[in-house]
Amino acid sequence: MRADSRPTFVFVHGGSSNARAWSPLQNELALLGHRSHAVDLPGHGDRADSPAAYYRQPQDATALAAAPSPMRGITLRDNVLHVVDTLRRLAERGPVVLVGNSLGGLTISAVANAVPELLDRVVYLSALCLSDPAMLTEPWEVVDDNLLDAAAARIAVPGVRDPGVVRLNWRSAHADPALFAELKAAVMADATDHGFRMLLDSLDPDENYSVMEPGALVRADGWGRVPHTYVRFSEDRGITPAVQDHMIRKADELTPHNPFEVHTLASSHVGYFSRPRVFADLLAGLA
Repeated sequence: MRADSRPTFVFVHGGSSNARAWSPLQNELALLGHRSHAVDLPGHGDRADSPAAYYRQPQDATALAAAPSPMRGITLRDNVLHVVDTLRRLAERGPVVLVGNSLGGLTISAVANAVPELLDRVVYLSALCLSDPAMLTEPWEVVDDNLLDAAAARIAVPGVRDPGVVRLNWRSAHADPALFAELKAAVMADATDHGFRMLLDSLDPDENYSVMEPGALVRADGWGRVPHTYVRFSEDRGITPAVQDHMIRKADELTPHNPFEVHTLASSHVGYFSRPRVFADLLAGLA
């Protein structure tokens, strides 16, 4: 029996991120009387043994490339099992709203396919939502002028041996003003420089992009049973508004009986970190 009508918000982070990214938003939600829980996906945050060379100053580029990855062997299924275990424990105490950003959209989609009965709503904050197998293998029919791909290529660590793992040296931006400005424009242009430095220091270096697999595609018989909301970020240069709109449109074609409820915020890719009160107000309204 559910004990409380107010939902618990469960947050799933994006690539190279972890539960710490949600702390400012969780604090604002608490001031509004809402419970929340932020997960560290396997291989991230407190669940990771990240390369020590990433944190040492000055950095040793050779040691950073050679260090084994905490993401080795982790799959989308591992993410789903971890999140589902969290949801089962929380669902005993009331409704649950599952929220994801960026690459975390793939995990929340797969979770909603697996356990739609545990969810009262799923919310995409400028997050990946894939609904057609061709979206995994074919070019998308949309102009994608994002700034993040080029910026990420500049901080990619070459020579990492773990299959499927990309290692990004976010901390290298501290010593390179031009790189710092490029990354900030791509990820969090609406923050102060100090705020973006705080974000950089919270990020994990490794991500396993093999989670972009068929299991991440939303299904009408699972995900399609759950009310779902897409929050468009109109100032996002990581996943641009054109790409967000394409994903919304394709998903609505799959479940025309249950289309996305769409909201728009003037936000960068991780604006919930720099402007958490705006996001807390929106999520509280959904509840």
